[in-house]
Amino acid sequence: MLILGIESSCDETGVALVEIKDNERASNSTPQTWPELLSHALHSQIALHIPYGGVVPELASRDHIQRVVPLAESVMSLANKEFDEIDVIAFTKGPGLAGALLVGAGVACSLGAALDKPVMGIHHLEGHLLSPFLSRDPPSFPFVALLVSGGHTQLMRVEGVGQYELLGESIDDAAGEAFDKSAKLLGIDYPGGRALSELAQLGDPSAYDFPRPLLHSKDLNFSFAGLKTSVLTQCKKLGDRLINERANIAASTQAAIVDVLVRKSLKALNQTGLSCLVVAGGVGANKSLRESLSVECKKIGVRVHHPELEFCTDNGAMIAMAGAMRIQTQRELPSKIYSFEVNPRWPLDQINV
Repeated sequence: MLILGIESSCDETGVALVEIKDNERASNSTPQTWPELLSHALHSQIALHIPYGGVVPELASRDHIQRVVPLAESVMSLANKEFDEIDVIAFTKGPGLAGALLVGAGVACSLGAALDKPVMGIHHLEGHLLSPFLSRDPPSFPFVALLVSGGHTQLMRVEGVGQYELLGESIDDAAGEAFDKSAKLLGIDYPGGRALSELAQLGDPSAYDFPRPLLHSKDLNFSFAGLKTSVLTQCKKLGDRLINERANIAASTQAAIVDVLVRKSLKALNQTGLSCLVVAGGVGANKSLRESLSVECKKIGVRVHHPELEFCTDNGAMIAMAGAMRIQTQRELPSKIYSFEVNPRWPLDQINV
């Protein structure tokens, strides 16, 4: 069974093809093996949005329109498959930019109708959540998941596909926003978070004692708005000397964010009693975060699973995989209802099993 996945929630257009072997459909338990990624292709809009200092929704939507069909053709060619061999088409239904989501939904529904194949809307964060299953060393259920992206920071208890319990989340700025906004304060152009991390490698993470909001709270929620304010205050204090301290501020900012993410993750593992941690989302590619989590989790005998770097950012492979895993575990195909319904604001813990 072939599942085509389409991702268009923000500023990356991703398409991928995964396959479920006939003998890999679930019976009454977890499958022995998960679906196989056959091919994937991705186009980033970073260059398009750089002049504006951030993502422009209208431009993002227009670019998705231009990219998605050629990417789909490329994916099918790479897998040596024809479009009429596709069994199901999965697309990102939300959350994300409404116009961008509509492009993916429109293409998926149009292709589904033309091929007389079912389509299914996938939660963007569920795609990230299940992206480590694209790895050669996938995790096993149940596990604690740390979802860290530009707009979301959440801790989830994951019992299985579609079985998610929210343990904690950001009450203001997400970790990715803290990276991006701090980068802007340092004069780093969009996309700032990644550049700030690179600059941080040249600085001293202990140079500035930035706050770790909610680090010692009893709950598992996050807050990074106060950190951003502290960075702003420090930048103003430095004035003309800021240029010489940019690397130290970047390193200290990153250290504060990573410290909170690591400590909260360890707390979630302790509270749930689980011994497996999955880290996913764009910030999950951060080198300091990956290293710190690996070191701390090793001390307590916990396995940490990261998706490969190419699957940390938004991509079609995670959407195709999420769709395939749902089909594989639920043992039924989605319906042939071709409506362009999207959900720009869609809490992960409210999706249907």
